[in-house]
Amino acid sequence: MKKKLASSWRLLPSGLRKIIVLVFGSTLIIVGLLLIDLPGPFTMPLVIGGLVVLALEFKWAETLLVRVKHHGEKILPRKLFKKR
Repeated sequence: MKKKLASSWRLLPSGLRKIIVLVFGSTLIIVGLLLIDLPGPFTMPLVIGGLVVLALEFKWAETLLVRVKHHGEKILPRKLFKKR
């Protein structure tokens, strides 16, 4: 099913693919940023998910995603929740 979905995705014209990815990815990022005011861990997964979607078609989003992953590796949860 994954191959069928990927092949049908590639059959779409490039411009239409970019518009679909841009709308869906930017919607995820905007919703993630709007959730900053609400309590809960839903902000970063939505923003990173939006970058993953945008990285499917845009090179700039792929390089930004690599930078986010690099900086995210610096944060160790054990250091954040260290018992004193």
